[in-house]
Amino acid sequence: MSMFDYLIVGAGFAGAVLAERLASEAGKKILIVDKRHHIGGNTYDHYNKDGLLIHEYGPHIFHTNSKEIYDYLGQFTSWRPYEHRVLASVDGMLVPIPINLNTINELYGMHLTSSEVENFLQSKAELKERIITSEDVVVNKVGRELYEKFFKGYTRKQWDLDPSELDASVTARIPVRNNRDNRYFTDKFQGMPLHGYTRMFENMLSHPNIKIMLNTDYKEVRDIIPHREMIYTGPIDYFFDYCYGKLPYRSLEFRFETLECETYQSTGTINYPNEHPYTRSTEFKYLTGQKHPKTTIVYEYPKEDGDPYYPVPRPENAELYKKYQLLTAGMKKVHFTGRLATYKYYNMDQVVAQSLTLYKKLISVQGNGQQINGHKVSALQT
Repeated sequence: MSMFDYLIVGAGFAGAVLAERLASEAGKKILIVDKRHHIGGNTYDHYNKDGLLIHEYGPHIFHTNSKEIYDYLGQFTSWRPYEHRVLASVDGMLVPIPINLNTINELYGMHLTSSEVENFLQSKAELKERIITSEDVVVNKVGRELYEKFFKGYTRKQWDLDPSELDASVTARIPVRNNRDNRYFTDKFQGMPLHGYTRMFENMLSHPNIKIMLNTDYKEVRDIIPHREMIYTGPIDYFFDYCYGKLPYRSLEFRFETLECETYQSTGTINYPNEHPYTRSTEFKYLTGQKHPKTTIVYEYPKEDGDPYYPVPRPENAELYKKYQLLTAGMKKVHFTGRLATYKYYNMDQVVAQSLTLYKKLISVQGNGQQINGHKVSALQT
């Protein structure tokens, strides 16, 4: 059996970007191993039995402020321009989220201007000297009433914890706007792969130097298939056989429903902070732009067990991760990257940036920016 330069564990963004760069730019021989039956990680999409393109693991909308990352992925897909909009079901109404000028005016039946809504929110806010928890973040911004309408119930469903028990980072990333911008994201570059994420990954990994092994736990083959180095994007606690115990994650159950109508919801995603056991529903045709007489909705039910999606941001979990991280310090031939391996929630573009940074580090160490295997090495700036 021939020697692989890299065994890459995981065929999601973290692993696929590194495989593509190392194979096409550095001339390395790559074996990707994934325990799932497909490439693409959590962005995997496919056509269901009715011919509708759906995201198997919930909606994924690509957005970034980095032209370099957008253009890099654009080598493997055309982009369909798409700006995601989300409504929240509150007090019997569907109002924009993140909270903005329209949200406040619709919710309270007012006609405030941008400057007036700032004063309104300041009058509601309960200023905190120290921002420690997710509850502190929101109450400090918009006050307890809006916190309870939009955030408390949603957060409790999502995490099975009160926001007062969660790190501030959970809600710190959610903006509050004084304008009428109803977009969920405001990044400069927003879009969807025109033919889906799976097609983009197929294009990314269609290189003669890349081999893929699916339905395989890497532990079954790591001692059998010869390789010089490993890039690991799976759960870090699993790599070390849970020697310090399991890192806590929240998971999701996805329930799909196909309906005999062209559209069902008034927007791509609707959040349900206060009613129903699910947190949100998403209609894929908004995301994909697909024309079809039927439509598919997915409902998300948070749960404790299942695939690891969201690291639980609490101080004791951060400390447990640090213990695992220390075990990686002396490992020269194994490289850890991605959400699961670093126990941190990243957006897709952040994962791409992290992998491109690791790629530059690897080729710098091995070739010091010169030729490797006869190939001129260049690295994308991020």
